[in-house]
Amino acid sequence: MKNTGTEGKRKLMLVSPMLHQGGFERVCITTARLMEACFDVTIVVFSAADIAYDVSGLHIVDLHLGVRKGKLGKILNIMRRSLRLRRLKKEMRPDIVYSFGPSANMVNAFSRTGWEKVWLGLRNYTDVEETVKIRLFVHLADLMICCSKRIEEELRRRFHFDKTCTLYNLYDIAAIRREAERKEPDLPWGEKDEEGRKIRYLVSMGRDDDMKGFWHMLKAFSLIHGEIPESRLILLGAGSFSLYKQLASELGISGAVHFAGMQREPYKYLKKGEIYLLTSRNEGFPNALVEGMALGLAAVSVDCMTGPAEILLEDGDTSRFERQRSDGEMPVIYGEYGILVPEMARERNLEAGDISQEERNFASVVTGLLKDDALLEHYRSAAVQRARLFTFESYAEQFLRLASGR
Repeated sequence: MKNTGTEGKRKLMLVSPMLHQGGFERVCITTARLMEACFDVTIVVFSAADIAYDVSGLHIVDLHLGVRKGKLGKILNIMRRSLRLRRLKKEMRPDIVYSFGPSANMVNAFSRTGWEKVWLGLRNYTDVEETVKIRLFVHLADLMICCSKRIEEELRRRFHFDKTCTLYNLYDIAAIRREAERKEPDLPWGEKDEEGRKIRYLVSMGRDDDMKGFWHMLKAFSLIHGEIPESRLILLGAGSFSLYKQLASELGISGAVHFAGMQREPYKYLKKGEIYLLTSRNEGFPNALVEGMALGLAAVSVDCMTGPAEILLEDGDTSRFERQRSDGEMPVIYGEYGILVPEMARERNLEAGDISQEERNFASVVTGLLKDDALLEHYRSAAVQRARLFTFESYAEQFLRLASGR
């Protein structure tokens, strides 16, 4: 017998550690909004501090169990969160509990009561590399929801787990554009540089984390700026970026890079760009890349695990990189919806004088795009076209099919 909840609705519980600005947090909030018509929805967070999203009208339960330092503190926190969530599940009797991110997945799995369907959301390729956790999840999850087909394939191949699906992230393209047009960003430059040339903006967004590979981006940009002096780089995201500010200084590009910090209204910055850059070591399904594409930014990305290849190429096939290398060609794929280059070195390298061939390759592709108006316009239009694939409607339709067991 199923729960009937408010007005005869089934109960859906969404679990997220916090609701800071971030990819899976945004998906969590949007899922809640979309499913309100069909479910009695509750969002459970470990801490409600510093919520960066509009949660008005949503039912939020705060477990008041924020981050604790140290290995022992983290283990105890998982246990306390699991016990508290289990009590809440027994009290509320949800039909489906869907968690977002590694820590929320552990707590959701450990608090299983047997009443609810446990859905675990894998949001990054690094989740699959946590072998011990995944082997545990295989036994405790009713469904593992992946944000890319590559992650789903890895689950099936490595762990022989077939209770899985790919549910791409979702975007309200019209709302993104409306928000972008509401305000103008606070930038240190005007419309033209000191030589009277129109400034050309490149944009990227992500937290101050080695996983984002920003040292690659800054080194590549130093080459781009040397060839196209009117180019500027805007980096959005939480963190101090102190190491990268120092690197920009040593590269001689401090005056051409703006570290905008975390922005509650990032789209006003994104809209200024002509090209969105992505240099990450790992992603799940890069939200900011699609958001930039929705605003008409051409996309140049590394072929990291996972997401970019599925977004920028119709077939997601990157095997031609190997053929290009064997033929001595510069490895680059001019895809249907954006441009892809091979993944770069994973170890952080802050030596300003050490610029790798991969970074030079990345810079050459971006510079070529900025110099070819027709090609740039082609990829800006293709980006908008591709972004329309990831709609609320397709996400909601698939979510409801999963909820009904189809």
